[in-house]
Amino acid sequence: MSSSERPPSIDPVAAAHWAALPLAREASPWLHEEVASRMLDRLDFICLQPQAWAHWEPLRGGLKAHQALAKRYPTSPAWLVAGQEGEAQAAQSAIRGRWWQASRWTAPALHLGLPAVGAVQMVWANMLLHHAADPQALIRAWHQALAVDGFLMFSCFGPDTLRELRQIHAQKGWPEPAHEFTDMHDWGDMLVQAGFAEPVMDMERITLSYETPERLLAELRELGRNLHVQRFTGLRGRAWRDEWLQALQALARPDEQGRLCLSFEVVYGHALKPAPRHKVQAQSQIDLQDMRKMLGAKAGQPRQL
Repeated sequence: MSSSERPPSIDPVAAAHWAALPLAREASPWLHEEVASRMLDRLDFICLQPQAWAHWEPLRGGLKAHQALAKRYPTSPAWLVAGQEGEAQAAQSAIRGRWWQASRWTAPALHLGLPAVGAVQMVWANMLLHHAADPQALIRAWHQALAVDGFLMFSCFGPDTLRELRQIHAQKGWPEPAHEFTDMHDWGDMLVQAGFAEPVMDMERITLSYETPERLLAELRELGRNLHVQRFTGLRGRAWRDEWLQALQALARPDEQGRLCLSFEVVYGHALKPAPRHKVQAQSQIDLQDMRKMLGAKAGQPRQL
């Protein structure tokens, strides 16, 4: 994979290590759950009702959000897709609940692993894409899992995330605190290149405030790791940590009663998987399955997204 095929300044080795690092707890980060709740609001504008759906990295993306999606689609089975089998199993246990709870036995089926090609009508991927060293491959996997006329819902960090922290590091002459995050317009282009249609992208900025530098640091550790290719790769000492925590006092805002404020840009996107198109030439070969999909799309009702 060349540098032009991955997010700006991301280290693929560090990204792979982070993806393989097991979560220390069976709960999703607070900010991820908040972003997921805002993604859920965007589903109100989509008329398509998935008969089955897939949740990519549910433990990191939001277990509460999964419960809300299950209520929205009460008869639709779901696939839990995770890079590690243990995380998928942990998410399954948390979602199913205790053995004596009625919801454990009445809820739709939960499957572990990748769904078959074209098996689901919705892919849900919350706060995942900005950590992918090969985002194009991930987007193609989403496209492959979706049935024709299925849709993708995703969110990730945008380039304005941690701007105040980046300014502090620049003033101190320290390496970047995180890799650069991709702009939403570039995500839209990647979706089209992967075969998606009608991508809709938007963004918002969320400002979080913290009472102490230590609480801010704990929040950042929940959200991810510094994957910048030029990050400091050695071990920092206590003196540098104390200096870093002291530098965070520059984030204090008088209008927030002196609390430390940090900005996060959140990018939201959804897109449709259209019927396959084939260029007509003097002699053309079309797979029988693709022909059936094309004919079925022409005979069906107009799409609504």
